[in-house]
Amino acid sequence: MIRILITDDHAIVRQGLARILEKNREIKIVAECENGIAALNWLRGNDCDIALIDISMPGMNGIDLLKQLREEKPKLPVLVISIYPEDQYAVRLIKAGAAGYLTKGCAPAIVLEAVSQIAGGKKYISPAVAEMLANEVDAHDGKLPHETLSDREYQIFLLLASAKTVSEIADTLSLSAKT
Repeated sequence: MIRILITDDHAIVRQGLARILEKNREIKIVAECENGIAALNWLRGNDCDIALIDISMPGMNGIDLLKQLREEKPKLPVLVISIYPEDQYAVRLIKAGAAGYLTKGCAPAIVLEAVSQIAGGKKYISPAVAEMLANEVDAHDGKLPHETLSDREYQIFLLLASAKTVSEIADTLSLSAKT
């Protein structure tokens, strides 16, 4: 039995994922959390085989949750599922320790395939992400400036690029506008 924790701030997404995953009788959803803080608190007292997390959530987002889980539960595989396209976050999150990255627009069969592969001790890498990883290995030292940003800097960079104000970015990241 594959025990899964689903963490997403949208109840409809959590329930939809649960419905897709539980079509496989070998999968059981053991908990659903609406943000990273709730997921971390649940995981401190419980276990699961895979944590399926979103990136954008209030409180503790998925990026921070992944980093915290690498420290507290380094062997727990984390599958990130997000609205953001693969080219924005996938490579960064896999380098940070995610076992896989999916977009919310993927087919249900892909979600099941990714969970099955991760439960088997492997990483799930889509063909597009595999190509990005391969290109990164081949890349020369002359990286573009945005490629050298930390994860948090890159997250803020993307929010700025989407025309968010400093106050909106602070709210999104649960930070003070002065920070």
